[in-house]
Amino acid sequence: MATTEHPPPTRIRTWMLQGLSDMGKPGGHTGPHAEPEPPHKGQRWWRVMCLTGVDYFSTLGYQPGIAALAAGLLSPIATIVLVVVTLAGALPVYRRVAEESPHGEGSIAMLERLLSFWKGKLFVLTLLGFAATDFLITITLSAADASTHLIENPHLESTLHGKQMLITLILVALLGAVFLKGFLEAIGVAVALVAAYLALNTVVVLVGMWHVLTEGHVVTDWTSALTAEHGNVFVMIGVSLLVFPKLALGLSGFETGVAVMPHVQGDPGDTEDQPKGRIRDTKKLLTAAALIMSVFLIATSFITTVLIPEKEFENGGQANGRALAYLAHEYLGNAFGTVYDVSTIAILWFAGASAMAGLLNLMPRYLPRYGMAPHWARAVRPMVIVFTLIAFLVTWIFDADVNAQGGAYATGVLVLMSSAAIAVTIAARKAGQRNWTIGFAIVSAVLLYVTVANVIERPDGVKIGACFIAGIILVSLLSRLARAFELRVTSVALDDMAERFIRDIASRKIRFIANEPDHRDKAEYRDKIEQIRADNDMPEQEDFVFLEVTLTDPSEFEAALTVRGEVLHNRYRVLTMESSSIPNALAALLLHVRDTTGCTPHVYFEWTEGNPFHNFLRFFLFGQGEVAPVTREVLREAEPDRARRPRVHTG
Repeated sequence: MATTEHPPPTRIRTWMLQGLSDMGKPGGHTGPHAEPEPPHKGQRWWRVMCLTGVDYFSTLGYQPGIAALAAGLLSPIATIVLVVVTLAGALPVYRRVAEESPHGEGSIAMLERLLSFWKGKLFVLTLLGFAATDFLITITLSAADASTHLIENPHLESTLHGKQMLITLILVALLGAVFLKGFLEAIGVAVALVAAYLALNTVVVLVGMWHVLTEGHVVTDWTSALTAEHGNVFVMIGVSLLVFPKLALGLSGFETGVAVMPHVQGDPGDTEDQPKGRIRDTKKLLTAAALIMSVFLIATSFITTVLIPEKEFENGGQANGRALAYLAHEYLGNAFGTVYDVSTIAILWFAGASAMAGLLNLMPRYLPRYGMAPHWARAVRPMVIVFTLIAFLVTWIFDADVNAQGGAYATGVLVLMSSAAIAVTIAARKAGQRNWTIGFAIVSAVLLYVTVANVIERPDGVKIGACFIAGIILVSLLSRLARAFELRVTSVALDDMAERFIRDIASRKIRFIANEPDHRDKAEYRDKIEQIRADNDMPEQEDFVFLEVTLTDPSEFEAALTVRGEVLHNRYRVLTMESSSIPNALAALLLHVRDTTGCTPHVYFEWTEGNPFHNFLRFFLFGQGEVAPVTREVLREAEPDRARRPRVHTG
């Protein structure tokens, strides 16, 4: 393909766009790597689990408190319901997603295949809006909660009071800096943080259980109050189901677990089409994370409910948003409590790392491919800066308030999980797996109920998600418009007959006629040649080859071009192509012919009737319209040297 000459890039530009040239190639990575790694050279699954785990496991920092506020004395039972949904619903769904979409696209890619044309693109953009809501709010909410833990530490409360916004912005900036440095550093930090955090939580849980055993009255008091308030176990389960949507934050982590899937090492024999080892190890990752979290959720909800006075969970209470930290200080002293606070602050801050990794894997897989983002959006470092700036804006809008962001976070998580459940239900049905289809359909119904209940109770989440969706769609369409005349054919391949036509005509002057195929009978080609000769006042001995493009899905942006040659009616030579854009296909072929023959090709069009603006809209939306001037404009942008540019003639 022809390339435009550019001055040598500066050092900072080279650093910012490092790895961009490898994007889109077979085996090339679009995920969060400062330098692209060879295909399938990643990290052990348990290390990648830690990157997911900083999001998933860090919810222990606030989940027990949320459960206590939402369910009161029922918190342990409501948490058991959450665990059942996790292990029997979310885990099987995402194990199937990993199997169906092993390159990190997740359920969005599965649903994308069900829809074509612009409705498919808009549907994907809507899901990307909810994904952006989930991942970006994860970054800002976790950083805000980390700053809350820092400010409420007994040793720092007086010094840092009133500085939560500044601290949150600093934490977000530090997270962005880690990803600018490189992804491998992020995984190393995640492994250390998860190991330390889980170890400290194990200590707190064991000490809490010891106090429960030695202070037998706390269990008796809890069960007596529970029975007095709710009567029997069936009522307890019913109420737990009703409050379940408020505990939905405990389901976070599965979507990022699939999003970072390309960085799981897998087996040496894995290929891009059959990454069996990566799929197997990702299932281990998802299962291990779910089991670890389930044990901690049940244990922590129990000890915090029976050991912490109810008033301490309320706003202004010492356990509000930090129930386990309260127990750490209460039973293990301020020295251990401070260490626990530091660990909690660190993992809450770094919980944004898995979200950032998810964004960096997800967005470049769709928006540039749709032509709905600049070319540099495939590179990691510019996108890190963009996402960090957006996180700054979200933090400022919500004033670094954790509770204000909770509804948006839960909405993003639940919409993505519901879409994943629906996607695997459809996949199981297509595979003829009746039992799996029924099971996944039940999970879909449960998740949809939880999503709707959450939206009704906290509509702000949908409003925020709608803002992200509107922003993504607006920026995407403007970017697509700005790139409308870009040469977007990634490669050109000619079959033997097409090569023979080009070699033959290159010995004379290369003249093509752009023809819109209709009946493709002898009269159509004879009349077309006569018209072109008359319009351009050309002698009869001039030789022509016809160019015909069959339009495919015009909402697609980048694709390879295959050119086939055929002889019709024993006389007329025709080069046929399939493309999402007629002008782009013609321009790409002309440049390819020029580069391979060293001759300047000429192409002849007839003017299109109709309003030029309407014809441009037809080109923008449907890949056709005013073909002649658009082909010339694509050539002008692709080849700035007028002397080397293929010639476009219109009569």
